[in-house]
Amino acid sequence: MTSPSQKLDELGITLPPVAAPVAAYVPAARFGSQVWTSGQLPFVDGTLAVTGKVGAEVTAEIAKAQSRIAALNALAAAADVAGGIDKITRICKVTVFVASDSSFTGQPGVANGASELFGEVFGDAGVHVRSAVGVAALPLDAPVEIELVCETN
Repeated sequence: MTSPSQKLDELGITLPPVAAPVAAYVPAARFGSQVWTSGQLPFVDGTLAVTGKVGAEVTAEIAKAQSRIAALNALAAAADVAGGIDKITRICKVTVFVASDSSFTGQPGVANGASELFGEVFGDAGVHVRSAVGVAALPLDAPVEIELVCETN
């Protein structure tokens, strides 16, 4: 069986450094055998490459890619608290917030960027429950934000 770290290597993915909080919270915390993350934005090297509302300034395709980046940031935060990516045994719950134009209804497709990543890295253990929610605005005008709950050993 391929470990999550081996799968990341196969995919050519390196977990980013844990993003610094933009307010008064921690990126992730352990509660028993679970790790919960705070909302993670699609930061790359400390900046947002894309800002704006999905369905207006941001296309659904670009937002889906941003969802994948935010999911990597969530994995990095969870792995940091868990003691490494290989300590994460299951992705339990994913919440995806999408800053949406009032007419945009494709939030589930945007959220697939995160869900597909978890499936690629964890296989069957990456199958999870999920909410994809449209919101009026997100911090720093980010198009997406991801929260993650995972099981650890």
